[in-house]
Amino acid sequence: MGLVIGVLLLLAAPAAAQLAEPPDWAADALWYQVFPERFRNGDPRNDPTWASLEFPDVVPESLWARSVWTADWYARQRWEEAIGPDFYEHGVFHRRYGGDLQGVLDTLPYLDSLGVNALYFNPVFYAPSLHKYDAASFHHIDPYFGPDPEGDLAQIARETADPTTWGWTAADSLFLHLLEAAHARGMRVVIDGVFNHTGTRFFAFEDFRASREDSPYWDWYLPLAADDPATPEDEFDWQGWWDYRGLPVFADNAHGTDLHSGPKAYVFAITRRWMDPDGDGDPSDGIDGWRLDVAEEVPVGFWQDWHALVRSINPEAYTVAEVWGDATDFLDEGGFTATKNYFGFAIPTEAFLIDGRIGAEQYAQNLTERTAAYPLESARVLMNLIDSHDTDRVASMLVNAGMQANFDREVSPRYSEVYDPRAPNAAERDLQRMIAVLQATLVGAPMLYYGTEAGMWGADDPDDRKPMVWPGLTYTDECLDPRGQERACDPVAFDGDLFDFYQQALALRRNTPALRYGTFEVLAAADAAETLAFARRHEGEEWIVMLNRSDAVQRIRFGQRGADAPLVPIFTSRGEVADIASLNVTIPDEGSVSFSNAIPPRTVVVFRRATQADVRPYGLDE
Repeated sequence: MGLVIGVLLLLAAPAAAQLAEPPDWAADALWYQVFPERFRNGDPRNDPTWASLEFPDVVPESLWARSVWTADWYARQRWEEAIGPDFYEHGVFHRRYGGDLQGVLDTLPYLDSLGVNALYFNPVFYAPSLHKYDAASFHHIDPYFGPDPEGDLAQIARETADPTTWGWTAADSLFLHLLEAAHARGMRVVIDGVFNHTGTRFFAFEDFRASREDSPYWDWYLPLAADDPATPEDEFDWQGWWDYRGLPVFADNAHGTDLHSGPKAYVFAITRRWMDPDGDGDPSDGIDGWRLDVAEEVPVGFWQDWHALVRSINPEAYTVAEVWGDATDFLDEGGFTATKNYFGFAIPTEAFLIDGRIGAEQYAQNLTERTAAYPLESARVLMNLIDSHDTDRVASMLVNAGMQANFDREVSPRYSEVYDPRAPNAAERDLQRMIAVLQATLVGAPMLYYGTEAGMWGADDPDDRKPMVWPGLTYTDECLDPRGQERACDPVAFDGDLFDFYQQALALRRNTPALRYGTFEVLAAADAAETLAFARRHEGEEWIVMLNRSDAVQRIRFGQRGADAPLVPIFTSRGEVADIASLNVTIPDEGSVSFSNAIPPRTVVVFRRATQADVRPYGLDE
């Protein structure tokens, strides 16, 4: 039985958290996540070397080479086979493809043409791993992302923790040039800040480990066990993130309410450095904000002080916390602008549209309550993602919908014999397009993980970090399975049709104020029909979105005032607008307030309530 939702749920929702006032630009943001090492190799001269690897001793130096960008992802090179037989345990994490900042610079026109206007970078700071969450420094860009790695490394070696000794490396300067180029195109740039742990090559930790109690950084970390001089082994140990010694965690203050003063002062110094590089009080040459990794594992007192610093440098800065659960109280207490909206968008959307763990009625309730938990001005700047470097890709979520295990680290052939690494079929792509339309039309700023618009698929880490599929490159078909199972070959190529669709979906949002700023109300939801309808309203405009998840044509009925104004179909997740113009949009004659709209299977249709005669589909040039 269908459920009509809206005002009642809004009234029943808990009081909204009082978050920091968001910057004006954040509601207009169309986000794109860049994973630098796998995005584009713009300068092969700066490619990583064997010595730059995280664990070079594991890899045969004489055999190791940069991995081939266009190869079958599951094909192994000689040096990988020399390490051992297992794809995941013996080689893939030692691969380097050479993605760099020049590659991002070269592809800014591509990103511009897609319609994105805000870039979120996974860590760009100096670190030996492919993912860069194991920082060796927060005050320098990774030398292998810039044009002169050897020169940069030599300069870094001469510096100390004293900010007065910090110069600008070639990689740093290229990053500042990238900021300038992005800003010239109207793009904002946010970078990843990891302030609860470092890598073991971090300058302070290296001294901590070498000098022990005599180190000026002894209190920065958490020693667990001292060395026993009576044994030949070194028992010295420290606290690592999730007990992994390769990511030593920063110490808190004695009360656990703040970071220790040493790492806190260092983080404050690098915050100033990247937000106002020339220190002249004008932040326009710096980054526009921060994505904060594992934010809940840093004391809230630190975040309060840090946010005061951030907004003293740039009142228009955007800070987004990585929080997977209900983030309302934490964001409020810490002073954040937003969260990556797993809880309010990604998880319920996956549960309804992909796995079917919840019905349309529960999905509607989740959207209503979790949106209403924030003031509207805060809800509309939440980062609405569906996948990321921490999940399998949305295309692969759809392929493996029956597992009902997305947002679980084990959704991968690495852990599962039944996880299917194949490309999505046409029906699964239909659902991907439906999700994209929801990203474009729901409350919150949409975010795309690199390559989603190009058709990429892949399981959870490391398979979600394949090299970007670019137009103009010829890729080997993906025919191998890491478990040795048989599979059909999947052609790998840039999907121009899918790109065009994402381009149009982002244009719809960009050109429609109601979709960026408007209120939200669910009009109808029906579990049996797998249908949903909701409205976005702003300054007299009304847009209505109708969704049919089922494999049959469904009719959506809902009561609505203003029935004398017809609904005009503007955008659809499947087919051209012309194909839906003949949909049976019934306008009652007298007194009735019931609409009846036939929606094709696996389709979202976006309508505008006509207020003028010249309503027409939004295009890229409007």
